[in-house]
Amino acid sequence: MSTAKPTLQRRPLVKKILEGADDNLLVIAGLGSSNWDITAAGDRPLNMPLWGSMGATVSMGLGLALAQPSKRVLVITGDADLMMTLGALATVAAQSPDNLAICVLDNEKYGETGNQASHTSPRNNGPTDSGSGADLAMVAKGCGFADTGTVRDQADVAQLVKDLRTRKGPVFRLVKVMVEKLEFVMPPQDGAHLKDRFRQALLGSA
Repeated sequence: MSTAKPTLQRRPLVKKILEGADDNLLVIAGLGSSNWDITAAGDRPLNMPLWGSMGATVSMGLGLALAQPSKRVLVITGDADLMMTLGALATVAAQSPDNLAICVLDNEKYGETGNQASHTSPRNNGPTDSGSGADLAMVAKGCGFADTGTVRDQADVAQLVKDLRTRKGPVFRLVKVMVEKLEFVMPPQDGAHLKDRFRQALLGSA
């Protein structure tokens, strides 16, 4: 695993990923930074930013992809969120929805609790350490994903966007991003409202 310092900035990256999003793209974002990233890119009814549900993002994306096979479902979340429920990756691989893409923004930190090193951060705690943290792309591959990859450089962003938006899934991309102190860009903080807004935009009025 490379230990080079990441150079990708998450907000411009997420904005690029979501550029031109239409009614065919359903977006689920993990709580915290991913939530604010998609909102900074432009709040829309078919974005579902999660509040108070750490670890649920991939499972929710899977359920939505299975329920809406004609839509593209994009999960955008962080390393710490995914680490809480790694078993969800095995379930995604077993179900293998071809309309699901997962993008994990990995800054190797627990950003919501003080930027402590997360499990993906390089380890240097003793002579027996490997020097590297958990590789979530390798975890996804081990769970049965046929299409995984890690993005570190700006030169790879255009292909990343294409893969997340159009490539037959399930797609898993780990994106190493900088540690940044960014302004909060909050979506509505009422979970029931977000759910109803998303449902109505997707299914229409009952």
